[in-house]
Amino acid sequence: MASSLLELTANIVSSHASVSEMSGEDLLLELQKVHIALQKLEGEIGEGVERPEAKSPAMSVKKAFQPEQVCCMICGKCGMKTLARHLAQVHGMKPGEYRKQFGIPSSQALTAKNFSEARRRMAQEKGLADNLAKARAVRAAKLAAKGGGEKKAPKTPRIPKAKRAANA
Repeated sequence: MASSLLELTANIVSSHASVSEMSGEDLLLELQKVHIALQKLEGEIGEGVERPEAKSPAMSVKKAFQPEQVCCMICGKCGMKTLARHLAQVHGMKPGEYRKQFGIPSSQALTAKNFSEARRRMAQEKGLADNLAKARAVRAAKLAAKGGGEKKAPKTPRIPKAKRAANA
């Protein structure tokens, strides 16, 4: 890395020198300043890479999933009814990745409990469950009428005339 650091220093200083006039002493001082600055940056980046921090949750699972609201365990933002959109827009994550990262079971909904119950009641009041059952019954009847309800035997592959003539 030392040779590339020196090359980078030389490139930076030569670019700077091509734009403004510099004496020999100014050039040497500039080389030293840039080289020291790059070494510091390299050290900071190196330290950050060597010690990656494990993402710890901002709060416990119990606090994150309350009846009235859901909180993000990554950033700690609260007051949401659902997490999926927040995870996608802010953190670029899918719900499955979020569950895996924090060990949230699949049985735990990523929505506020009261929100889910309200949506369920609203769907029942509108009769959506009945409509779904009726639609499934109609579809099953159509498939049975067409004969699609039964499994058909697989078709035998078509053999070209040239191969049939050769085999005969």
